[in-house]
Amino acid sequence: MLLWLTVLTFITLPGYAAGKSSKTQVVNVPELELEGGRKLTFERVFWSEPEVHTKRGFWSKLVDIVAGPADFHALISPYEIVEDSRGRIIVTDPGAAGVHIFDFQAEKYKFISHDKDKDGLEVPQCVAVDSVDNIYITDSQTGKIFVFEPSGKFARVIGSLRGGEGYFKRPTGIAVDSAEQRIYVTDTLRNQVFMLDMHGNVLKVIGKTGIGEGEFNYPTELRLVGDDLIVVDSMNFRVQVLDRNGDFRYAIGKIGEGRGEMFRPKGVGVDSEGHIYVVEALRGVVQVFDKSGNLLYYFGEKGSGFGDFQLPTGLWIDRNDHVFVVDSYNRRVQVFHYHGLSKQGAVGQP
Repeated sequence: MLLWLTVLTFITLPGYAAGKSSKTQVVNVPELELEGGRKLTFERVFWSEPEVHTKRGFWSKLVDIVAGPADFHALISPYEIVEDSRGRIIVTDPGAAGVHIFDFQAEKYKFISHDKDKDGLEVPQCVAVDSVDNIYITDSQTGKIFVFEPSGKFARVIGSLRGGEGYFKRPTGIAVDSAEQRIYVTDTLRNQVFMLDMHGNVLKVIGKTGIGEGEFNYPTELRLVGDDLIVVDSMNFRVQVLDRNGDFRYAIGKIGEGRGEMFRPKGVGVDSEGHIYVVEALRGVVQVFDKSGNLLYYFGEKGSGFGDFQLPTGLWIDRNDHVFVVDSYNRRVQVFHYHGLSKQGAVGQP
């Protein structure tokens, strides 16, 4: 089992925590030193459009001086997060009724929405991408799935019935299996996971209301990692792991507000060593488990400083073990880096 130990270090970061000042200051951030040379380090935080534009030209700066800084998009109530094959970070924002795309490598930003009387995007909840970077967004209000092209152009709606009603009662988590041409979506109010083809036809309905293996009580987030379909079974206070056909493999978690227990589980992800990360929203922490359900370590606490969380929700782990945590009430995304013993391929990509 891993051992956790908090070591306070000093690094220089932009003064975001102190009122988003443009000046830099020295701030204290936590670093976890773990068993066998492993460690978890805090890297950065981002929250707005200007942060992707790090190399602004002379004329852009001059315009700001003469006319004042331009209006920009910022996170309002961010919820879920994913990364596409280009390294773009995609964040749903129910408070803004849209989705933010942060492209730090190309220094580009895009905000996508779909404001229509019929089939309009109202409350974007969770997000997934396919192998060619099409973007799939669940809308918990309309009961539909919205699909956008990689450019952000609207493509289509899945689950729109005659009259404009949605097929799903409350779609939440979503995952795309490009190899098998399947879409998985949790319908939280039905206590089921739907397996769809890429056109939205129902291939299989997984689970039913209950507390047994493969049964659910308000399932929410999904992650497809390798052959594992990971389901946050929120009101059973656990995470269930199924295979791609929906058959039960194992579960972790139990009810409680202490270490290693779950009360408001949210986002979920897996690092390169197979450890399962679960956001615990109520306590403002991220807990890390092995496949047997043993707590390995956790990080975070309630607060607004670096490494602190207020009602965290979504989580994504990239192929290099960067851990992105949506710090919803603090209106930001925090980025950590897990330094493990092995880096075996991509994690979390379809």
